[in-house]
Amino acid sequence: MLHYAVVFFVIALIAAFFGFGGIAAGAVGIAKILFFVFIVLAVVAFVFGGRRP
Repeated sequence: MLHYAVVFFVIALIAAFFGFGGIAAGAVGIAKILFFVFIVLAVVAFVFGGRRP
């Protein structure tokens, strides 16, 4: 999922460079959402993944 966040961030940078403001804003929004979802899932996996019976 972090990979997708980085991909959308790169798309946003390229779109902003070429002047597509709406596309860049949309890609940045998607990248932010995916990044925060990744962070939450990573924390949950670290907290609950290490406990084995």
